Amino acid sequence: MTWIKTVRMEEDANVKKAIEDERKLYPEEYATPVAAVFAGVEASIVGSHSLFPDVLFHAFSTFGALMSPELPLKRHQHEMIATMVSVTNRCHY
Repeated sequence: MTWIKTVRMEEDANVKKAIEDERKLYPEEYATPVAAVFAGVEASIVGSHSLFPDVLFHAFSTFGALMSPELPLKRHQHEMIATMVSVTNRCHY
């Protein structure tokens, strides 16, 4: 859960548009939240960017581009890289 002020999608049209637009860039298996671990956008790393919707879109659309199915990496390789980056950065997300 984020410890900063966040804006819910339902409260701000710009936040809603930024989140919806960046999700369109993700492969389907990445765009759909996993119910068992998903506590809502405002409690996520995405939600921590909600005060700045343009930044939110650009930061997370980069992830969408990196996960493109047209790239030569397989999903397990994406997951391994993401895990190692998170460990290196000591990030619990």
